[in-house]
Amino acid sequence: MKTQAALLVKTGEPLVIATIETPPLKRGQVLVEVAYSGACGTQLMEVAGDKGEDKWVPHCLGHEGTGTVIEVDPAVTKVKPGDKVVLSWIKGSGIEAGGCVYDWDGRRVNAGGVTTFQRHAVVSENRLTLLPDGLDMDVAVLLGCAAPTGMGAVYNVLNVRPGDSVAVFGTGGIGLNAVMAAAIAGAAPVIGIDLRASRRDLAKAFGATHVIDPASEDVAQRVRQIAPDGVDLAVEATGVPDVMTMAVSITRMQGGKAVVIGNARHDATLAISPGVFNQGKSLLGTWGGDSRPDRDYGRYGRLIADSRFPVRSLLSEPYRLEDINQALDDLRAGRIGRPLIDMGKR
Repeated sequence: MKTQAALLVKTGEPLVIATIETPPLKRGQVLVEVAYSGACGTQLMEVAGDKGEDKWVPHCLGHEGTGTVIEVDPAVTKVKPGDKVVLSWIKGSGIEAGGCVYDWDGRRVNAGGVTTFQRHAVVSENRLTLLPDGLDMDVAVLLGCAAPTGMGAVYNVLNVRPGDSVAVFGTGGIGLNAVMAAAIAGAAPVIGIDLRASRRDLAKAFGATHVIDPASEDVAQRVRQIAPDGVDLAVEATGVPDVMTMAVSITRMQGGKAVVIGNARHDATLAISPGVFNQGKSLLGTWGGDSRPDRDYGRYGRLIADSRFPVRSLLSEPYRLEDINQALDDLRAGRIGRPLIDMGKR
């Protein structure tokens, strides 16, 4: 069957809306009609070439979304036609079927195990999770990346406890999910740090007790005013190496922890004083918030559905697929928290 997709044809240039042919399903693959897709900084980096040389162009993009299963390979047991599902780059149970190749008027178009910037997608079984009950398909796109990465960093990596003090550097989509997770867990204070006023406002709406503008305030000094001994836990969600250094530096001695979830440029390096480790601090990494879709997505979905926070406000008004370059521009400029692309909107 033919479908429409937004393709990266050349780094540094806008995505191209193209009509492509879906291939026959291989073992472990599922054909999904995509309802909604989100987008994050990873796609911005791919488009700009910030992840290094791209040997796979032209290729499909997008790694978070929701949709309906249309067809499954006979070996697939996790989902069936008609099921509502979350599409995520984080691997869960099921067959790892790898990527696929679409046809674009005789030209090969590569795709990984999951892509979502398209109306229909061939997806590996292990990148699908059943849509949690009580969660609308638009809001559920957050389960594809932003929620498991941000919430997982707080719950699975930092193991936040009631009363812990938490600082979040960068309150975009992933950072806001970290702020919300900390607030739900009873952390206090919860500090949101971002250059953009709109994102600081969102941080307050999502449970931050304090916000800091790095452009007008000394972050370390302000954090010490709020948490005199330094914060117990810090989340870095900007991808800026200097901010990673700052994140661990403002944690407390003898047990302070910082986790890096922001993606840096492929050629970036991190400079840090070894003294922070002699002070008993930890700088941690994570792969998708150490989340396991089959274990965690239902829980995250319930927390989002039952949340007192305005989760829908994190998402933009829906864009059409044809307007995806505008959506990415708006994300890059900080005009929106998380773009929502409605594949059914014409």
